[in-house]
This record gives sequence, structure tokens and C-alpha cells, in this order.
Amino acid sequence: MSILFINGSPNKGGNTVKLAERLLAGKVYDTLHLVDYKLYSYGQQFEDDQFQEIADRMKEAEGIVIGSPVYWHNMSGAVRNLIDRFYGPVSAGALSGRKFAFLFQGAAPEKWMLEKAEYTMSRFARMYGMEYAGMATNGREAEELSGKF
Repeated sequence: MSILFINGSPNKGGNTVKLAERLLAGKVYDTLHLVDYKLYSYGQQFEDDQFQEIADRMKEAEGIVIGSPVYWHNMSGAVRNLIDRFYGPVSAGALSGRKFAFLFQGAAPEKWMLEKAEYTMSRFARMYGMEYAGMATNGREAEELSGKF
């Protein structure tokens, strides 16, 4: 299975990446760091925008993992921009048949933050036809989720 991990943290060696390493231990996967791409906000149109490159990489993968640190009680802006940008240019069901998981880590996120993130990412998965494996917020959960991925 080809797996793409999308790191929504600006830190390429931080806790989000470490959580992905636990989820994907023993599996071969590629990492895409959103911080390396020009991903403009929904509605902006610039020639150097790289949204399509990211979407194409996602379409090539059989499994997709998106990871985000908890920023301001929510997912990072980079991850939010990515999922916002799907609306319109990517048709519903375009990622059918792919497995999808979300990693959401931070220092003591509150229950309501986790619920909002879980709802958003499970809905994103359903809208684009992916099988939602679940969300992990710590190493133990990542290791449990690994068995479903």
C-alpha cells in the first residue's frame, strides 16, 4: 500500500512527525510537509499556488494520513487551508477507496477540541469517499490505529 503522510506542522522533526512514525512504524510511506508548499487560502488565485500538486499526490496514494498540532484550540492553518481548498476543485468521491487517518497532537487538548477535529476530519473523509480509520492524539492511540491502517 502506498501511504502519504501530510505534515501540517511547520516543524519537520516535531511531535506531529513523531506521532506519524508511531502510527506508520514498519510501513513504507512518503512525507509531504505543507510548510514546503505554497498553499493559498480558499478563494485566492495565484500562479505559484501548489494545491493541485498536493491533491495529485493524495490521489496517487492508497492511504493518507494528515497530522496537525493543536494550534489555537484547532488544527493548524496549513491543514485547514488544505481541506478548505478541496471544496470546489475536487469532486465528491474523488479519493474513493483510500484509507484515511488524522493525527492531532498537542499539550492537553480539551475534549471539545478533539470532538470538533474528529467531526471535521471524518466528514472530510466521507465527502471525498475515503474510509476513515480514525484519529490518534498520542502514541498509544497511534499504535492502536496502526492496526487499522
